Amino acid sequence: MKAEVWYGRNDVRVVDIPEPPSPPLGWVKIEVERCGICGSDLHEYVVTILIPVDKPHPLTGGTAPIILGHEFSGTIVEVGESVEGWNIAEGVAPDACQVCWECYSCKRYNYLACEKLAFTGLHTDGAFASYVDVPAYTLCKIPDNLPFDQAVLVEPLAVGMHAVLRALVTAGDNVVIFGAGTNVLSTLPCTMAAGAAKVIVVELARARKEYAEKLGAYAVFDPTECDVPAEVKRLTGGLGADVAIECVGSNKTVPVALESVRPRGIVVTAGVFESDTPIQFNNVTFPEKEIKGSLAYNGDFARVIGMLNDGRLNAEMMITGRIGLDDIIEKGFQELINNKDENIKIIVSPK
Repeated sequence: MKAEVWYGRNDVRVVDIPEPPSPPLGWVKIEVERCGICGSDLHEYVVTILIPVDKPHPLTGGTAPIILGHEFSGTIVEVGESVEGWNIAEGVAPDACQVCWECYSCKRYNYLACEKLAFTGLHTDGAFASYVDVPAYTLCKIPDNLPFDQAVLVEPLAVGMHAVLRALVTAGDNVVIFGAGTNVLSTLPCTMAAGAAKVIVVELARARKEYAEKLGAYAVFDPTECDVPAEVKRLTGGLGADVAIECVGSNKTVPVALESVRPRGIVVTAGVFESDTPIQFNNVTFPEKEIKGSLAYNGDFARVIGMLNDGRLNAEMMITGRIGLDDIIEKGFQELINNKDENIKIIVSPK
């Protein structure tokens, strides 16, 4: 089968490899229908943050080269021993987290804090391929009437959903979201679904600004054109937002987010940081502001699938490109890196 394989920084290739073997105990084999290109995939392509290179991952034993791809939907084609409740031909959107179920956090179902946390497509082979094997505990069933094209967005939308839940957004809150890629566009509809009064988006890319406006953002600011904290305070009676959600992972953005929230406001960091961030912690201590981390998701897929199914979330609006696996580097990775203004989410068909 063909697969997109990460060999090293700026070295991703579409190659022919053997099909995965029959799934082991507790696992299933999935025929991949669609797989989305995530910002994390681009991070690994350009910088390399998570993929194990020199030392095998403690849970999966995975090391480069690794097949990328963790935002995917597909159909079960084979079920391993001891797997119950899942049948061949069922459509699924798997959670990307692979965990030990033995550590302190796993035993409390806070699995995203697993001591040996691994991600499909980063620490073990992923879904930019015709088939992928995953643990059965990662599976989430998708309704028969939810297209695979939309189901592929369950994973990134779950990232946004989790950030909103971590932020404790409640009806009437004013929220400012600092955007970069799909994360902000996943967080925005989840924030609105939670009942936020005003959702303000800070974004540079034209396509994402337009999408935020279509989704009903109260205001969209370009940080190169205005003083963001001043504008947020102007729109919130001089007080500042109740919550800021940082989806960029920039060492420049968190201090701005802190300035943009009211006393005792909450800043949630949901971006992946490539460098250290300087923070003056008196700006946290004196006004008793909070900073919270938000990583991926923790049992949030079912919420997202339900909201996609009843129309409260719209995945189709986020899709700006559909390509085949052979075109993934030029029309996928390079397109997203070089033409951010034109793209939100590009999805890949490996067939």
